[in-house]
Amino acid sequence: MHFHSPYYLWLLLVLVPIIGYYVWRTLQGSAAIQFSFVAGVRKAPKTWRYYLRHLPFVLRTTALALLIIALARPQDVERLSHSNTEGIDIMLSIDVSGSMLARDFKPDRITAAKEVAGAFIADRYGDRLGLVAFAGEAFTQSPLTTDQGTLQTLLSRIRSGLIEDGTAIGNGLATAINRLRESEAKSKVIILLTDGVNNRGEIAPMTAAEIAKAQNIRVYTIGVGTEGMAPYPAIDMFGEMTFVQQKVEIDEKTLTSIAELTGGRYFRATDKEKLKAIYDEINRMERSKVEVQEHVIYHELFLAWLLAALALLAAEFLLSTLILKRIP
Repeated sequence: MHFHSPYYLWLLLVLVPIIGYYVWRTLQGSAAIQFSFVAGVRKAPKTWRYYLRHLPFVLRTTALALLIIALARPQDVERLSHSNTEGIDIMLSIDVSGSMLARDFKPDRITAAKEVAGAFIADRYGDRLGLVAFAGEAFTQSPLTTDQGTLQTLLSRIRSGLIEDGTAIGNGLATAINRLRESEAKSKVIILLTDGVNNRGEIAPMTAAEIAKAQNIRVYTIGVGTEGMAPYPAIDMFGEMTFVQQKVEIDEKTLTSIAELTGGRYFRATDKEKLKAIYDEINRMERSKVEVQEHVIYHELFLAWLLAALALLAAEFLLSTLILKRIP
């Protein structure tokens, strides 16, 4: 409840001295009729009128309080809001090649990439997102959707070994572009994550970048991998997976060129914390535009308080003049 003129509520403080005076006068006592001998009067039984003798004052005081509240004009506030969201269509293109199992990220690159991408998805309420996975080939794991639950489930299912090994950056980018080609969103974005050098695929990375530029698609590229050496997965002579130290090679020049050509940026993530910071930065740069129009309607409530006060005054008048009538 809202008060249009709340300063009138200060008048409620006037009730404090009024109540104080009434209590003081009651304790002092004042006899309307004087008796020379009161022993018999004291032994007289007390009727219900005795217990109701303070009720007129309570009714009158309460009525005065209600009148003050009515004077402050209580109102019921109804807020009507309409939001217009200008969403962004975002495709995540994630490398799932065998090198993404390298252990320079905890527990490995692909698990860290999935966890951070999942947090990014959860923070993009209202936007459409999709998912592409690529290695030696590329495939769409999820088309553009606002169903975050389904997208998170599909993200959790991607892993290394699903498709032929290799790093087809151009195919991964082109597949994501194809999913955005018919999008009518005013802003279209691809976040491409890889840990290697393009060595497979039918489409060259820069050719895909030219297509993205023509389609007004902004591409952010992320290279994942520590500086120097990292433990990469390998198969030993017994057919068991082991890890060997190998030099980390990321085609940063190509990834930078793709980003600059399309108006995006290239980032290098050397650990999971840095990768999360990169996604957070992209998240801040690519925020949806939300316009909110709010209408406020006030419904006057003072009449109900006024009628309640008048009802109490009428009850006090009837009680004092008819039921609890006193000798002057």
